[in-house]
Amino acid sequence: LRMAAAGAAGQEKQLAPTLLSFFIYNPKLGPKEGEEEKKILFYHPNEVEKNEKIRNVGLCEAIVQFTRTFSPTKPAKSLHTQKNRQFFHEPEENFWMVMVVRNPIIEKHKDGKPVYEYQEEELLDKVYSSVLQQCYSMYKLFNGTFLKAMEDGGVKVLKDRLEKFFHRYLQTLHLQSCDLLDVFCGISFFPLDKMTYLKIQSFINRMEESLNIVKYTAFLYNDQLIWSGLEQDDMRILYKYLTTSLFPRHMEPELAGRDSPIRAEMPGNLQHYGRFLTGPLNLNDPETKCRFPKIFVNTDDTYEELHLIVYKNLTSPFSLPDTASIPPTLEFCRKLDSIVGPQLTVLASDICEQYNINRRISGAEKEPQFKFIYFNHMNLAEKSTIHMRKTPSISLASVHPDLMKILGDINSDFSRVDEDEEIIVKAMSDYWVVGKKSDQRELYVILNQKNVNLIEVNEEVKKLCATQFNNIFFLD
Repeated sequence: LRMAAAGAAGQEKQLAPTLLSFFIYNPKLGPKEGEEEKKILFYHPNEVEKNEKIRNVGLCEAIVQFTRTFSPTKPAKSLHTQKNRQFFHEPEENFWMVMVVRNPIIEKHKDGKPVYEYQEEELLDKVYSSVLQQCYSMYKLFNGTFLKAMEDGGVKVLKDRLEKFFHRYLQTLHLQSCDLLDVFCGISFFPLDKMTYLKIQSFINRMEESLNIVKYTAFLYNDQLIWSGLEQDDMRILYKYLTTSLFPRHMEPELAGRDSPIRAEMPGNLQHYGRFLTGPLNLNDPETKCRFPKIFVNTDDTYEELHLIVYKNLTSPFSLPDTASIPPTLEFCRKLDSIVGPQLTVLASDICEQYNINRRISGAEKEPQFKFIYFNHMNLAEKSTIHMRKTPSISLASVHPDLMKILGDINSDFSRVDEDEEIIVKAMSDYWVVGKKSDQRELYVILNQKNVNLIEVNEEVKKLCATQFNNIFFLD
C-alpha cells in the first residue's frame, strides 16, 4: 500500500505560472456602442477571437470603474480568481495595461485522469505588478511615451510601435522566476578604491570633451555599474536592458572565440580588443552600417532623444556613451575606438586587479553561510547572494521558492509602514528568515541552522551586518 501511495504522489506535477494574455487599451478611443474594438491598441495572443478580446477589455474596464467608487485616487491593481490573476496599470492617463497570469498548478492523477489544483495564494501581487510596470518603462526607453506616438501619427503609429516592441519583449518575460529582485529593480554596483575611481572619472571627462556629441556616459564592469551620468530612473531601466538582454546576447559567441582577436589591428595602435555591441560591426569596412538604437530619457520634463552606443572591451568593462539626436558617423565611431579602446584596456587591468583583491578579502568559500538580499532605495544599490548569475532566460535563486515567497511577504509588510522595523520568521524545518528595514534600506537574511533560538538568530544577523555592511548604519 505504501508503495502504491508513493507511486501516486510521484505523479504529481507542478506547472509554473504562465502568461495567459497581455493587452493595452484606451477607453476614450471607442466610447460608442459598436466601436469597442477601437479601444484595443495591442492584444497578445493575437489569435484570440475579436469578440473575446472586446469582452476581456470590457470586463477590465468595468472592474476598474467599479473599484474607483471605493477608492477614487488608487484604482485597482490586481484581481484574484481561482485560475488566474489579473494585474492592471495605468502608466499614462486613460492608457491601461493588463497582464493576466495563470496561477501555478499541481497536476495529480485520479483514476487515470489528470486533476488540476490551482495554487491561488502563490503569486505575489507586488512582484508581478512591478513586472508590468517594467514592461512600460522598457517600452518608453526605446519608444518614448504612448502620447508621443499619438502625436507622431495617431493611433496607427502607436499600434505599430506597440506591436513591434511587445511582440519581442513578451517572449523575454520569465514569470516562473520572478521574485523580490523584480520589485526592487535595483543596480549592482562595483566597489572600487578611490584611486581607480578617479582614473575612471578623468577618463570619462576626457572622452566627453574630445567626443563632443557624447552627452551621457555609463561605465560597467562584469554587469556591475561603476559610473553613470544618467538620471537614476533612466539608468535603472537601461541597466536592466543591458544586463538581461544586450550583454548576454553578445556573451555566447564571444566565449566561443575567446582567444581570437576581434579584428585586424590598425597600424600604430596600442594592442586593444574593443568593439561595438551596437553600431558598426567592422570599422575597416567603409560600407559598414552605422545604425544605433534610439533611446528616450528624461521623458518627464525635457524629453531627450539619444543614440545608444555600447562599446565593450574584451576584459569586459563596458562604456556606454549616449549621443544627441544626430546619428553618429563611421568617422565618429573610428575616433571613439581609437581614443577609448587603448585607455579601456589599461583601465580594465586596474579594475581586474581590484576585483581579485575584493575576492580574496571576501574569502574563497563558494557557498556563503548567509544568504541575503540588500537594497537601498536612495541609490538603488542591490546586492544578493541568493541569486546565481543571470542568464538571458532566467535568474536563478538558490533557495526554495517558499522562502522567496516569505521574503516577498515581508517586503509587502515593510511597504505598508513608514517607520523602521524588523521581522523574524521561522520557516520550514531549520530555516529562519529575517527582514530589517532601516531608513530607506532593506536587508533580508536567510539562515539555515539547527536548533537555534530567536536570540541566537539575532546575534548571527548582527554578525553579518558587522562583516558585510560595516560602513552602513542599521538602526537597532
